[in-house]
Amino acid sequence: MALRRLLRGTVPWEQLEGVAAAVLARYDEPAGRVEFLEADNWLSTPFVVNDRWFVKLITQQNSLVHALLTTGRNLGAFSSGTEGFFEHFGTPYQMAEHELAATRRMRELGVNAPEPVEAFEYEGMGVLVFEYLREFETLDELPAEAAEAHAPTVFDYLHRMHEDGLAHGDFRCENVLVADGTLYFIDATSVREEGIADARAYDVACALGALEPLVGARVAVDAVARYYTTAELLAAEEFLDFVNIRPDHDFDAAAIRGAVEQRAN
Repeated sequence: MALRRLLRGTVPWEQLEGVAAAVLARYDEPAGRVEFLEADNWLSTPFVVNDRWFVKLITQQNSLVHALLTTGRNLGAFSSGTEGFFEHFGTPYQMAEHELAATRRMRELGVNAPEPVEAFEYEGMGVLVFEYLREFETLDELPAEAAEAHAPTVFDYLHRMHEDGLAHGDFRCENVLVADGTLYFIDATSVREEGIADARAYDVACALGALEPLVGARVAVDAVARYYTTAELLAAEEFLDFVNIRPDHDFDAAAIRGAVEQRAN
C-alpha cells in the first residue's frame, strides 16, 4: 500500500478542495461533505462528495505511472508469445474520458457498473464522476459460497463485453464489487483493437486466477465453461503464468491447467 501511495503521488490540498468545489458547483450543491478514500490503486486519488458522487482525480503523475505500467504489461505479454495489447492515453483527461466511455458501453451491454456521470478537466487533471456505492464488498472479501454463486456472473459479464469487441484489461478482485447482492465491474482499461483476441484470453485468465483461491480451480473452470469454448479456455491458459507474476494475483496455475485440460479431454 505504501508503494502504491508513493507512486500515486500527493495532490496539494488546495487542488483537492478546488476539485471538490467544482463538483459541488456543477451539481448545484451550495456546500458538501468530502471523504477521501484509501483505495488500493495506482492511477487516481479517489474521494466521495456528499455521499453521492464517487470522484477519481487523475494527475500527470498518474498518467506517467499508467504509461510505465502499460509498457511493463506489454513486455509481459511478449513472454506469453503475443504482441502487447495494452494501450495508454496521453493525458489525464483522456484517461478519464476513456474510462467514462468504457463504463457507459459496459452498461449498454447489460454489465452492471456504477453509473457514470461525467468527465471533465481541472487545472490539467482529469476528473471522473460516478454514482457512489455506499456499501459493498470486493470479490475476495466474500464468503466462499457467495463467491461461488457470483462466479458464473463474472464470466457472463466478460462474455458480453468480449462478444461486443470490448475487453476489461485489468480484471482483479478489487475491480469486482458486490453491493446488495449485485455484482459490479469497475476500472476497465484500454486495449488496442488489433489485440482484442489476446486481450479477451487475458481477461479470462485473470478471472480464473482471481476466482481459483476463492472457489477452487474446478468450480472456476466450470463457471467459465458456461460461456467460453474449449478453444477459448486453452487460449486463456497460455496467459496464466503472465497473470500470476502480477503482484495483485496469487493462484495455483497448475490446478487451473489441470481443470482446463480435464475439460478439454
